[in-house]
Amino acid sequence: MERPAWAPRSIDISVPSVSRIYDHYLGGSHNFEVDREAARKAMAFMPGLPKISQANRAFMRRAVRYAADDGISQFLDIGSGIPTFGNVHEVAQAASPGARVVYVDHDPVAVAHSQAVLAGNADTGVVAADLRKPWEILRSPQVEQLLDLERPVALLLVAVLHFVEDADDPYAAVAELGAALAPGSLLVLTHASYEGIPLPPERAEGALDVYKDIRNPLVMRSRDEIGRFFEGYDMVEPGLVPMPHWRPDTAPEDEDPWALSGLAGVGRAA
Repeated sequence: MERPAWAPRSIDISVPSVSRIYDHYLGGSHNFEVDREAARKAMAFMPGLPKISQANRAFMRRAVRYAADDGISQFLDIGSGIPTFGNVHEVAQAASPGARVVYVDHDPVAVAHSQAVLAGNADTGVVAADLRKPWEILRSPQVEQLLDLERPVALLLVAVLHFVEDADDPYAAVAELGAALAPGSLLVLTHASYEGIPLPPERAEGALDVYKDIRNPLVMRSRDEIGRFFEGYDMVEPGLVPMPHWRPDTAPEDEDPWALSGLAGVGRAA
């Protein structure tokens, strides 16, 4: 397999990557056949995974615009993945010129490609770090140089928490990040759930087995379990809802049923 210029020498391109599988769902080009094969296996059980991914990205863009309209000009995107069209910095800086964005991911491909895309953009930074170690993110040079944590920040945890198992205590990680943010900050979150999936849970579990096989287990959580991440925040209307139902640009009734899988919400720090 020939290694493209954008793939760091340090990564094993024969092993599937969650970031590159997601890039494939979104129609991106930064993935390999091994990633596409894993995606096809998951889609054999859940054919709507690309629709879910698209709904997730559409929600993210609406939430970023909401934050900018709310006067927030600082964004911390953890689990940012491989940049695609309409990424956080593009939406934020279009809505609020001079907005500052720090992307965080532990996938070397996502980090390398983000650095290439953002070269020359002085208001953005990229951190190679893991959500499970919040202190490494908060103390990183990029966060310290670009973000003023004494002022409100939009913290984005979009389609990432379902890759953190309970044994790694994702609630503690989210609480530690939130404790570092100023009042008025926003928590922007999406999470996979059996709620809304248009097929029996036992069939969806086949897709989860694919992620387990590539050593990136995907954890489905209930509405109440997802709601716990917002402890200490006031929920922004309409609350924790299917992704297309959060302040939609178009009637959510027109959405593909698969897009209603999973939940999304925004909370404001008191």
